Amino acid sequence: MRRIAFINEKGGTCKTTLAVNTAAWLARERGLRVLLVDLDTQGHASKALGLDVRTLPRNVFHLLTDDAVLLADVVRPSAVPGLDVLPSYKEMADFPVVVASDARRSHRLADRLEAAKAAGYDAVVFDSPPSMGLTTRNILVAATEVVVPVALTYLALDGCAEVADTVRQVGEAEGRPDLSVTKVVPTLYRKTALATAILERLKAYFPGSLAATPLGYDVKVDEAQSHGKTIFEYAPRSRGAQMLAAIAEEIHGEPAPRKRKRASRAE
Repeated sequence: MRRIAFINEKGGTCKTTLAVNTAAWLARERGLRVLLVDLDTQGHASKALGLDVRTLPRNVFHLLTDDAVLLADVVRPSAVPGLDVLPSYKEMADFPVVVASDARRSHRLADRLEAAKAAGYDAVVFDSPPSMGLTTRNILVAATEVVVPVALTYLALDGCAEVADTVRQVGEAEGRPDLSVTKVVPTLYRKTALATAILERLKAYFPGSLAATPLGYDVKVDEAQSHGKTIFEYAPRSRGAQMLAAIAEEIHGEPAPRKRKRASRAE
């Protein structure tokens, strides 16, 4: 079971947009059963899929802090067939305090998601908070691959390098030498000299993992989120849908299977 984490300690990098729409693309276009795990205190990934996180009796916080709460008690279906959501809300701010005395506090997420494989999920996608605290460490321990969205702004390369170092350090500390940044996705792309310069530096720093498609701005993506829908539901022919589909396909790593043409009979 693939476990894909979208991580950046900086906010405003389109991390949630990428996590939500990649999860939806995997379910829609590859027919996978996908669990999107929202771990941000704002619950934006859940809200982007139409969930009212304020009214839910349980969320990911309760799963992580109460062993009596089961995965099935918290997971909610989305409007996208094959895509379920493990919602989050402001209670997650208390997570580090509640589990502070637990010797396996960095493994709470990995331990509780053991049930996801048994439940038949093919992939888990994590949307992380914009920080490198205990919640993000839990995500890194649970993940098999890390995707880093990088806004093409000043100091972006420095921030991306810090994330890569953190991933390496956590991998070493947790006996996970295979844990690494598998994809770097440039976001907030505009055709400016600064953006082009940052892209070139990213190519040099991450030659094998930089996504070929940068995510530029498209108002349809914002509109889709305001309606609680993915871009593929709201505006499937938009430029935003094309960009997000291309990025999701790169992250998935396998091209779409080609349909075989039926041979025509000679008359």
